[in-house]
Amino acid sequence: MKTNSTLLALTLVLAACSQDPAGDESASGVVVATEPVNYAAALASPSRLEADYARDAGRKPDQVLDFLGVGRGMAVLDLFAGGGYYTEILSHVVGDNGHVVSHSNEAYLNFVGEEFALRHAAGRLPNVDVLMAENNELQLDESEFDAILLVLAYHDTYFANPKSGWDKIDVPKLLAELHKGLKDDGFVGIVDHYAEAGAPRETGGTVHRIDPQIVIADMEAAGFVCIGKSNLLRNLNDDYSKNVFDPEIRGKTDRFILQFKKAG
Repeated sequence: MKTNSTLLALTLVLAACSQDPAGDESASGVVVATEPVNYAAALASPSRLEADYARDAGRKPDQVLDFLGVGRGMAVLDLFAGGGYYTEILSHVVGDNGHVVSHSNEAYLNFVGEEFALRHAAGRLPNVDVLMAENNELQLDESEFDAILLVLAYHDTYFANPKSGWDKIDVPKLLAELHKGLKDDGFVGIVDHYAEAGAPRETGGTVHRIDPQIVIADMEAAGFVCIGKSNLLRNLNDDYSKNVFDPEIRGKTDRFILQFKKAG
């Protein structure tokens, strides 16, 4: 039986997931790393692609991964990894005894250009495997991963453009696959661009933003529970009416970070 103090702590974390604080508050997550990780050293690695360093200040990947608790020796899925910016950082963080699966599809490859090929040139990331799976074709093994990350990609589950190779995603099917592939003590970390509170799912395909409450509702329906929220990437000066690729705000959008575990 949980003690009253444990129940109170869990209640406060869950409440933080359902609220939308305006300030840059600290948020609680479940730290599953069992060995100290020097996240800053992962970013400082001289082997990273030169273009990646310029993105670090706006994305704060060291702080994001610290909050989530990504650690040494973990098996991590970088879902819809695109050009693989996070894939490479994860590769350094999990180390030689860890494993990263970088998932992409043809539409993302066409979007990111040569970055993917440069990222995965022979021998650059020896602990990384590439998984190519088109929309609605992802298949994971049972309890395969300690962590699954979707960084600036969840909104695309509500985007559809068959002409460009992006078929409409069956969201419940996708999340069921993630539930199957995640270990019982693992977590899902989601980073995405804020949409207006109450905005419809369609904003994922128009301005490429999403209301975090939609994400939470989807994940709960799939058998997950929200265990943490961070304000590390808040920018309250963001204009939610603008497309995230608008040159005025690209790379400077207001972003949320959510963490989930399997319910029960």
